[in-house]
Amino acid sequence: MIDIRLLRSDPEAVKAAIARRGEDTTGLDRAVELDAGQRALVEERDRLRNEVNTISREVGGLHRDGRADEAADLQARSRELGEQEESLAAEADGLADEIREILLRVPNIPDDDCPDGEGEVDNVVVRYEHWDEDAYEDHQRVPHWEVGEELGILDVERGTKLSGSMFVMYTGQGATLCRALIQYGLDRNADAYREMRPPSLVKTETMVSTGHLPKFVDDAYHLERDDLWAIPTAEVPLTSFCRDEVLNEADLPMKLMAHTSCFRREAGSAGRDTRGLLRVHEFDKVELLAYATREQSPEVHVDILARAEAAITDLGLSYRVLDLCAGDLGGSSARTFDLEVYAPGADQWLEVSSVSWFSDYQARRANVRYRPTGEKGTRVVDTLNGSGLAVPRVWAGVVETYRQPDGRVAVPAVLQPYMRGLTHIG
Repeated sequence: MIDIRLLRSDPEAVKAAIARRGEDTTGLDRAVELDAGQRALVEERDRLRNEVNTISREVGGLHRDGRADEAADLQARSRELGEQEESLAAEADGLADEIREILLRVPNIPDDDCPDGEGEVDNVVVRYEHWDEDAYEDHQRVPHWEVGEELGILDVERGTKLSGSMFVMYTGQGATLCRALIQYGLDRNADAYREMRPPSLVKTETMVSTGHLPKFVDDAYHLERDDLWAIPTAEVPLTSFCRDEVLNEADLPMKLMAHTSCFRREAGSAGRDTRGLLRVHEFDKVELLAYATREQSPEVHVDILARAEAAITDLGLSYRVLDLCAGDLGGSSARTFDLEVYAPGADQWLEVSSVSWFSDYQARRANVRYRPTGEKGTRVVDTLNGSGLAVPRVWAGVVETYRQPDGRVAVPAVLQPYMRGLTHIG
């Protein structure tokens, strides 16, 4: 959530920043108006409260002097002012709630270095790595859903039978490959990131903390009976790991990682290619997340991106790095770099990691603060995260890239220790 003090002090600059995303800014005008009214009510409430306190002291003095009649008159006045104070407080609280509801739907302010643009076509390709379009042979130009069916390692039909469209079932060595990728993603980051296993179902306030609610409610799975939400990524519970807490600066940056199943309704996927693993409702992912100070954030952002890239490089996959434009940023992000793996069979670039800096937007919603060394007050932390390894599309990239002329799939060397010694699938 953006800082109301920033909106209050420079509303035009905030509106201009949000407009870079292509967002309507009329809600911000309303928030500024309500904020002015709310502060006026609070000022009057506080004036009345001080007057009531003054009267209380006077009443005590009158009783000590034996002037009970005068004290009774003042007590009546105090009750009247107290009722007015309560009414103003309730009105001020109502305006505060209305302001919060508006700000919960306002996306984060893009970083100044974030490229301008309206959508994904305006994203900037920073670089290509290990990619030569002409280097792929005919046997690698078979899409993973066909390879998976041929080798009996991916059963889309039965996944659909069990759970509906856009659910899949990994089978046999395909399931082993899935598990191998997860453990590989965890092990390579265990040097700096503390492994967690958070719940897969969370409360509403946990989803609100990351910005997934209320704006993106249509993309989430909700269990109405228990009022719990299936997590779309481990970012959600990890961001709230220290919700409503004050951390010590010496403990920052705090780096966490988790493997979880992730659930997304993909409500906006109409018209998109949903074959195989290109777009699914449930998938496994290793997530990296950090709490940091503002000064630490640039280095942490670089670290998460480097780790995500190294995982793809060591798998021997081709990829590119995109700098997302303001119009394509996730709602909570201030700056995001996407990694896209090239899948030669599908002939597509597949997003496998979004490495994002959220500034203090999420932590302000989650009320995660830290106490700077040598200072009296507290500050809101920054949050950053990225996929250490997202299974479905990396799985697809491996199967298509490593398909052999005989139809088998070679297992990348870094995964063989996790594949019970298998060197080939099929």
